[in-house]
Parts: sequence; C-alpha cells; structure tokens
Amino acid sequence: MTTWWLWLYVTAMAGGTLLFLAWWARPCGVPAVEYQVAVAVPVWSGLWYAALALGHGRVTDAGGPSVSWARYADWAVSASLLLVALALTATHALPERHPKLLTALVGLNLAMIAAGLLADLAAGPWGRYLYFALGAVALSGIFAVIWGPLRSVARRQPRGLHHAYLEAAALLTVLWIGYPLIWLAGPSGVGLLGPTADTALFVLLSVASKVGWGAFDLARLRSLARRRELAVAGRP
Repeated sequence: MTTWWLWLYVTAMAGGTLLFLAWWARPCGVPAVEYQVAVAVPVWSGLWYAALALGHGRVTDAGGPSVSWARYADWAVSASLLLVALALTATHALPERHPKLLTALVGLNLAMIAAGLLADLAAGPWGRYLYFALGAVALSGIFAVIWGPLRSVARRQPRGLHHAYLEAAALLTVLWIGYPLIWLAGPSGVGLLGPTADTALFVLLSVASKVGWGAFDLARLRSLARRRELAVAGRP
C-alpha cells in the first residue's frame, strides 16, 4: 500500500509537469522564469519519489525503522524552488529581485531539511526532538522572512500583485505547517500514525504544496497579466 501511494505521487507530479508545460506554451504575459521554476518542482520531486517507489533512497539501522533520505533530497531542492517562486511573486513587477532575502529563505530551508534528516537518523528520542526543535526554529525563520521583509517588498507592487503575494504566502504557510505536525504524529515522532498513513499524508500534502500551490500561484499571475493586457487594449 505504501508503494501505491508513492506511485500515485509520481503520477500527480507528471500531471503537474504537463499542466505547467501547457501553460508555458501560452504564457499569458507571465515571464518564462516563473514557468521554469514551476516545472522544475514536480520533475525533481517526481524523480526522487519514483526512486522510493522502486525501493531506493532509504537507509535502515539494524533493528530500526527505515529512513527515507530521498524524501529529504527532494525537499532540499523542491521546497527551495517553491520559496523562489514565492519571491518571484513578491517582486513580479519590481526591477530588483532582492537576492539577499532569497538567499536567506533558501539557507533557512536547507537548515530545516538538514535538521529533519538528522532527527530521523538520531538514535534516541532526545536527539530526535532536539533536531526537530532546530528544524522548527528554521521554519519559523522562513515564516518571519515571508511575512516580514518579503511582504514589505511585495507591498511596493500594484494592489493586485500585492494581494496575489499575500494569498500565495498564506496558502504556503498553512501547507508547510502540516509537515512538522505529520512528522510528530508519525513513526519518527510519537507514533500515532503507521508507515502507510504517514506516507499517505505526506503524499497528499506534498501534492497540494508542489502542484496545487504552484498552479494557484501561476493562475493568479496569469489572470492579472490578462487583465493588464485587456486594460491596455481598452477592453473591459
């Protein structure tokens, strides 16, 4: 059953890739870099989950549960790309991309992913929860940048784009809060969830975070771009 969920995820990533490529073929005034980032997320993520479905990307201690390190290899890149997409939305109509903020977001994300992997690999509960706490601090730092300086940058854009950023940031925040909660409830945490339920929830949440969120963000940008084109053409 766990393998079935993994292949379902790979299928969803393939569908997301095709959707973003179809939109890229008709960009509707949205820059190519937005589509490139959107496509890269499901392609990268789908490859790693295909490896998991084929029985690779795991390490097992003697007598202990297996650790899916491939999941963390996926998140290190795909989650960073999602933050890049959010930063692009925040600076969509601005001349500067604010690379320092983007570097801070990606750096915090990598620290969070590394802490999560170390928590899974830790031998005892004290080590697991220590690394989990460090990951939670890094996640809090990501949210602080998103809702602090990056939000201030987004406010300099036209109202529609500012609102698009707020909506995308709110959705990403809600989705990402789900990851540590599932980790805590799963086999790595208190064990309320079994391996199959843990995998299923991570699959559903990741599909929503990578394909669902990406589609939401791009759809808003495409809609705003079409409105601008109609306004320039003098049509209602």
